[in-house]
Amino acid sequence: MYHFYTEKANISEKSISIFGEDVNHIKNVLRMKEGEEIIICDNEGTDYHSKITSLGKDVVVADIIRSGISEAEMPFRVHLFQGLPKKDKMEMIIQKSVELGVYEIIPVMTRRVIVKLDDKKKEEAKLKRWQAISESAAKQSGRGIIPGVSACMSFKEALIKASKMEKVFIPYENADASPEGMKVTRALLGNIPKSSDVAVFIGPEGGFEQAEVEEAVASGASVISLGKRILRTETAGMMLLSVIGFIN
Repeated sequence: MYHFYTEKANISEKSISIFGEDVNHIKNVLRMKEGEEIIICDNEGTDYHSKITSLGKDVVVADIIRSGISEAEMPFRVHLFQGLPKKDKMEMIIQKSVELGVYEIIPVMTRRVIVKLDDKKKEEAKLKRWQAISESAAKQSGRGIIPGVSACMSFKEALIKASKMEKVFIPYENADASPEGMKVTRALLGNIPKSSDVAVFIGPEGGFEQAEVEEAVASGASVISLGKRILRTETAGMMLLSVIGFIN
């Protein structure tokens, strides 16, 4: 069933209104008709199973059949602090992370980042595109929210933001990947409180510098291992999100 999003203000006791680009998509791309059923999300985790009753020029109206908490969300909020990668890798990272349940994605300028977002207009254009990718992935995967993509932060700014969260994890290739070390990692990842905020730091292509890992630990982060193989930046976050989602 197709998923769409609308603001909370557009939801009444019995009906929901959809505005914007989705109106054209419903009418002219999907060619949906009155009486067809869709799921509309309020972007706050509630799904409304609804039936289309009106297809206007600028608005689609649907009657609410039933509503409930989205079952597509994790029991906690995972914030992905992603070291800015080269080329178009960030687009894939956003798409797949949203499918895997991330709550927010924060691009981070670490010391080994090669890409620079010095031009404000170019950064705004990239953020707009990245947010559109997040929305598309959220619709496709039936998410109850559209994960936000924030403006790029320095590593120091990212640590300050993450320090306010209940759990902070930083995978590092030099972490203990022995059976005992992996046992510690599993215990940390399997002990995330419900409704909490979780920070996950992923390095860019060159990984984190030792000094950055030490800064993260001093700010309260737990160093974990993703195993004996060194993963690419576009793989590591997805792997960790998969594991967190599976064991919790």
